[in-house]
Amino acid sequence: MTTLHQEKILILDFGSQYTQLIARRVRELNVYSEIRPFNEPFDAIREFGPSGLILSGGPSSVLDEAAPLPDPGIFESGLPILGICYGMQVMTHLLDGKVAPAAHREYGAAEVTHDSESELFRGLEADLRVWMSHGDRIDSPPAGFVPIAESGNSPVAAMADEKRRFYALQFHPEVVHTPRGGEILKNFVYKICGCGPTWTMHSFVEQSIEKIRDQVGEGRVLCALSGGVDSSVAAVLIHKAIGDRLTCIYVDNGLMRLGESEKVVRTFRDEFHINLQAVDASARFLEKLTGVTDPEKKRKIIGNEFIRIFEEEAAKIGKVDFLAQGTLYPDVIESVSFKGPSATIKSHHNVGGLPARMKLKLVEPFRELFKDEVRLVGEELNLPPEIIYRQPFPGPGLGIRILGEINEVRLSILRKADAIVIEEIKGAGLYREIWQSFAVLLPIKTVGVMGDERTYDHVIAIRAVTSLDGMTADWVQLPYDLLARISSRIINEVKGVNRVTYDISSKPPGTIEWE
Repeated sequence: MTTLHQEKILILDFGSQYTQLIARRVRELNVYSEIRPFNEPFDAIREFGPSGLILSGGPSSVLDEAAPLPDPGIFESGLPILGICYGMQVMTHLLDGKVAPAAHREYGAAEVTHDSESELFRGLEADLRVWMSHGDRIDSPPAGFVPIAESGNSPVAAMADEKRRFYALQFHPEVVHTPRGGEILKNFVYKICGCGPTWTMHSFVEQSIEKIRDQVGEGRVLCALSGGVDSSVAAVLIHKAIGDRLTCIYVDNGLMRLGESEKVVRTFRDEFHINLQAVDASARFLEKLTGVTDPEKKRKIIGNEFIRIFEEEAAKIGKVDFLAQGTLYPDVIESVSFKGPSATIKSHHNVGGLPARMKLKLVEPFRELFKDEVRLVGEELNLPPEIIYRQPFPGPGLGIRILGEINEVRLSILRKADAIVIEEIKGAGLYREIWQSFAVLLPIKTVGVMGDERTYDHVIAIRAVTSLDGMTADWVQLPYDLLARISSRIINEVKGVNRVTYDISSKPPGTIEWE
């Protein structure tokens, strides 16, 4: 990946669960950062041209025979380097210091006392609360290094070779449990690496427009528009760059939420004047899904049918050279597989396979961005807040929120219930704080009483979770009065429902979606 940004920080990933968090913290300082594998060749690092390097933490021990180690050329590069946790131990090990197993492993909150004369801790009080997570410790720093912080269990909780601008921390400055960690990173990035806060979403938009124009030339671009944040912001950005040479295709699969398809068409065709082809394929999808109850079969049918329809509509347009995709930086990071293979839990929500089948070159303006940064681009482009801050919605739509068979009656029930959930959560001012909140239609009926009559009707489950990236999630402790209001409205306003439940499962062991 290449970028136009002049001042940037490169993070070498040794497998820490916090590596993406380091990149985000640097970007919050308006300095561009990227993550590469721990064994990135030094020639590639030099070509990238960073202003400084950060070595992430990781689960390994440098004392292990197969310990992951970086290209030693980084220590001869003249670049400032910050080692964090395992990164500190790597630095010590490769520069001939001594790493040894700690007598007491140190996990969790700790207090460190630092040398305030060090550039890394400039402006911070002498005693700091930090977050430790290590089993090894530094017994002897390498030649040229001096300890600059200590804790009760780590005589070398931080060290520095100020002359070579090498710094290392035994704790994690990137996590919220290290309250002043952001200022430590700021000192490294600004004072030690000499970076300035020049990477903004305004500059990103300007540079992206230039890059899209250079890449596309006089060609034509096709974009699958879902109405979600990523494809919506990408469509507006590309349209700003090349105008009517962008064509967007929106496929209504009949599995969208209440009023969603009409809103997408109105926003992009009428307000942004984008060339939008809207296809109502709801009957076609529902026919294919008739009698199907297995969730993986549902996903495959929905994904394959989308590809067929998209290809059919693309063929009507004529010659197209590029396909636009809202690929995000976490997708790029995961595709590199720094941490080895992982089990497939379920096929991904988003439709894939288009580029290989259609032989189109890709335009991916957000390959360098995290989700929250795409939202900031959307603000820069004046997209409406209801699109920018829309919660993630799976590609198969309501198809995986109806457990069991999908038909018009069950879709109608779920749409109405889901609209009530969203309306009430927005009314409570909680919508932007929650990663996802939605209704699920269960494949069971239960006995109830309405008026003086016995009922035997459907059950709706409510799901609301908080998450940073969707990889892990916790259920939201919604206020009881809000839950009561949602339940009452669904039972009274949605014909065919007589019971509402609330899902209090976290991910893991559950998943965010029910299918």
